[in-house]
Amino acid sequence: MFAVMKTGGKQYKVQSGDVLRVEKLAADAGEKVQFNDILMLGGETPVIGTPFVAGAAVQAEVVDQIKGDKVIHFVKRRRKHGSKRTKGHRQQLTLLRVTEILEKGGDKSGVKAAVGAGSVAAVAVGAAEAKAPSKKTEKKDAAPAKTADAPKVTNTAGDDLKVLSGVGPALEKKLHEAGVTTFAQIAAWTDADIADMDEKLSFKGRIEREGWVEQAKELAKG
Repeated sequence: MFAVMKTGGKQYKVQSGDVLRVEKLAADAGEKVQFNDILMLGGETPVIGTPFVAGAAVQAEVVDQIKGDKVIHFVKRRRKHGSKRTKGHRQQLTLLRVTEILEKGGDKSGVKAAVGAGSVAAVAVGAAEAKAPSKKTEKKDAAPAKTADAPKVTNTAGDDLKVLSGVGPALEKKLHEAGVTTFAQIAAWTDADIADMDEKLSFKGRIEREGWVEQAKELAKG
């Protein structure tokens, strides 16, 4: 009797006593595992699954965790730079010995199901991500509270800032984007505010040279 089972995206035709190599499983040497994805049972009365045979299973003993033969991956680009790159890879595998083929009762045998090592790692990562809240989400939640604090614009009507020395339409637009729309705001600037606006407007020292604060104080009075 033989069975056709599926594991690691591949199909294997096995009989009791066969030794085969499969994609790495999450199991230790000497441990017994069971494959439940059985596509076909062969023998006197063959059974074909739709897609799997209900209740059928293949049990095997883990002999060892091994690595496959080394595979060389060579890439050469002749045009432009003529680069070369060589990579070596050895696939991680599990060596098994098939001990028994069950036609029925595989779902009640109590033997550990064979699970790929990659699937176990993916589940662990998913569980960790579910527990830990995303930093991006925290930042988005905190953003509205930050923008709600003390708005810079105190006068929605605004003043004609082009009256200030050296301020044209383009510079006035930048001031509006920075939240500055009135002479009173400029008149109240501290040294720290001036330094900050110098950075934003990319005109270091211009505010003091042109005397914006003094001009704004006079214009705000009038």
